[in-house]
Amino acid sequence: MLTLVIGNKNYSSWSLRAWLVLTEFGVEFDEVRLLMDTPEFAEVIQRWAPNRRVPALHDNDLVVWDSLAICEYVNERFLDGRGWPADVAARAHARSASAEMHSGFMAVRKQMPMNMRRTPDNYRWDAEADKDIARIQQIWRELRSQHGHGGPFLCGRFSIVDAMYAPVVSRFTTYGVEMDDTARAFADAIQSLDGWKAWRAAGDVETEYLEDTEKFRA
Repeated sequence: MLTLVIGNKNYSSWSLRAWLVLTEFGVEFDEVRLLMDTPEFAEVIQRWAPNRRVPALHDNDLVVWDSLAICEYVNERFLDGRGWPADVAARAHARSASAEMHSGFMAVRKQMPMNMRRTPDNYRWDAEADKDIARIQQIWRELRSQHGHGGPFLCGRFSIVDAMYAPVVSRFTTYGVEMDDTARAFADAIQSLDGWKAWRAAGDVETEYLEDTEKFRA
């Protein structure tokens, strides 16, 4: 049986990515939730993940860490490749976009940390974050225009690239980012997922309060 180790559902963007892929593709797993930024987390996480971060996936004695690596493993082990688009060009484009999300957009990450309970206020980010926001929406437009036939997601049907950008949907909606028509449609598609709804509902009832994340307010 698989075990996915995650952080707080309200705050842990990387956990959401792996969790959403497993959930939306119907792969059964047990869940272990660890409370981030606590003394207990530092003590417990070393037993679960060699990099001491969430998420981590345990498949019997095998441990896979890092969200994108987990998604790739799940795709190979359980999905027979269905985690990525079937078309070669779409798959390459989706992987490129996922890698850019994985390694980039530091201004958005630092200035707009995921906080699913947040509601928009007068807080504003700087020009570097605006560049990230513009680039993200450009990626979404390109994927939708070139590969988005057959469904409402970035390459039509739900795939790993959608999970990689799902936390950005949370950021854009909770910080009040202005979105173009493509971005709003993609945000609607992500928020319509049963997995998204279940994750958000669980996050809504969490009682933990992370000051370093909550401070990003007007």
